[in-house]
Amino acid sequence: MNTDVNSKEKAQNTDETTHFGFRDVAKGDKEKLVGEVFTSVASKYDIMNDMMSAGIHRIWKRHFVGTSGIHKGNKVLDLAGGTGDIAKLMMPLIGQTGHVIIGDINQAMLDVGNDRMIDAGFMGRFECVQMNAEALPFEDNTFDAITMAFGLRNVTDKQQALNEMERVLKPGGKAMVLEFSEVKNELMSKLYDFYSFKILPEIGQFIAGDKASYQYLVESIRKHPNQETLKSMFEKAGMAMCEYENLSGGMVAIHRGYKI
Repeated sequence: MNTDVNSKEKAQNTDETTHFGFRDVAKGDKEKLVGEVFTSVASKYDIMNDMMSAGIHRIWKRHFVGTSGIHKGNKVLDLAGGTGDIAKLMMPLIGQTGHVIIGDINQAMLDVGNDRMIDAGFMGRFECVQMNAEALPFEDNTFDAITMAFGLRNVTDKQQALNEMERVLKPGGKAMVLEFSEVKNELMSKLYDFYSFKILPEIGQFIAGDKASYQYLVESIRKHPNQETLKSMFEKAGMAMCEYENLSGGMVAIHRGYKI
């Protein structure tokens, strides 16, 4: 009798909680907590990315966009696109007739991206819209492509976000996610763990004055689904020809899927 009650309570707790880094929190609280992290780091976000990855994140992002298949005239949704770095890389591909919507749940990040895109001369070819990836404010079959770079791991319900991407893609449209993943080499994995947990939070404290936020970012990477698991989630969302490409030994991976 007690065993059954405990099992039921455990199941209810699992349904009602999610991870925030290595902590379990109420699902309803994660969005607010993630928002606080990115509001805190918004102004230093790209500088910190350079520091954390020794600039390699720029190579990953250029490859991500360069292999996207996005072309002139496309309408693209860039989710978690806050600071505009992915959108800027897309602009030569979509040409004068294309359009990018930069979507992010965090307004502070969007403010940085909006200013950056205007300063780069892209007025009229983009817009910034605050949104939740789990409930996209668009009709079915709207976009030719959807990109999401280093944002999916911060979403509370990742499967729902992938379901929404599939819904708003046009038939034949492509969803692409660039995200940290599982390092395959054992020695490289140990070095990566040491750097991530011992060095990166200290860099965060030194550069941004915010050790806790960067501790969360490191932990969120480790809690993110690995390559095969995320591929299966793309397939569960109804996408076809799902695949992934490892970069830097699996430190990051690009996942791709098509709406049929």
